[in-house]
Amino acid sequence: MTSWVRFRHQGKTGFGTLTQSDIIVHDGEMFDGAKPNGRQLALSDVELLAPTEPTKIVALWNNFHALAAKLNQPEPPEPLYLLKATTTVAAPGAVIRRPASYDGKTTYEGELGIVIGKTCSAVSPDEADEFIFGYTCVNDITANDILTRDPTFAQWARSKGIDGYGPFGPVIVAGIDPAKLVVRTILNGVERQNYPIADMIFSAQQLVSQISHDMTLLPGDLIACGTSVGVGVMKQPVNTITVAIDGIGELTNEFRQ
Repeated sequence: MTSWVRFRHQGKTGFGTLTQSDIIVHDGEMFDGAKPNGRQLALSDVELLAPTEPTKIVALWNNFHALAAKLNQPEPPEPLYLLKATTTVAAPGAVIRRPASYDGKTTYEGELGIVIGKTCSAVSPDEADEFIFGYTCVNDITANDILTRDPTFAQWARSKGIDGYGPFGPVIVAGIDPAKLVVRTILNGVERQNYPIADMIFSAQQLVSQISHDMTLLPGDLIACGTSVGVGVMKQPVNTITVAIDGIGELTNEFRQ
């Protein structure tokens, strides 16, 4: 397994692989020909950034058997998804604020994220692993009261597209089997979600394949695989929210009302 990070150090942005407490700095492009340049930085000396700059964020809805059953929703015959604005991206540790224009409920959604490593169009599920760079932690934050406010139009893009409402990271881990992973979400010290990725209706490989038949996926693009049971509202004036996936890491942010 290899853990990749992006960082800012002395005003410059870089990337590299993570050891226990250091970053092995690389030159080139993360997704094409990256090579260590001999430099090493202490993790404590850098500011971690979101580990990629996606051209698009694809977010799944109703992709877990358990959640579909709880909501009494039929399991979809094909992936149901929306696009989140790239301006939703927030770094690990970033403080996320509810905008002044919105005074409703905001919910967390802990999710597994797929990061694309090569330009990907119309690939088969069997080919998909060749185009997946690795996996990360995602919090698909939602302005829940906006979603169904207009009965004539479900506002998925707007409710999930607020600035900062898409933190992910802190790493991208390559060389793991996503089907063996478990997602946990901890709100203010209390575990709220704990669910297996093996319960997904569409596997990571199926998602990449089917989405790539609709749109070309580019290096760095992010697919948020959808969430399962345990989604809830962040009610306190200051909320600490962590999405933890053993084998990947922990994404922690603060959400302020």
